Amino acid sequence: MRMRNELTDATALHELGRRIARQRLERDLTQTELAREAGVDRTALQRLEGGDSVTLTTLLRLLRALGLLENLETAVPAARPGPIELLETQGRPRRRARGLEIHRHERDTGGWTGWGDEQ
Repeated sequence: MRMRNELTDATALHELGRRIARQRLERDLTQTELAREAGVDRTALQRLEGGDSVTLTTLLRLLRALGLLENLETAVPAARPGPIELLETQGRPRRRARGLEIHRHERDTGGWTGWGDEQ
């Protein structure tokens, strides 16, 4: 069964539990072994495999123990940076040069030109 937005919570939990059980069995682990490796109570694993709700921490620990935690990257991708954030991190490329004459004039006058000082 595919996970879809239209599934009820109960159906999605049942499917998730079924998938966790299948992954555990493919690795030839008992519930006790997986629970110990994940650092969770065996009854929590039993509840999950039975389609009941468990804490998010329990799910994360079980996924990590099964080597599946990285798959959440696909399910919940990191947010892409917005345009302003991109500009702040990359900076703007230079489009114009000021020229050496302007730099010399600013150094000589401290950047200030008074009235009538123009040349």
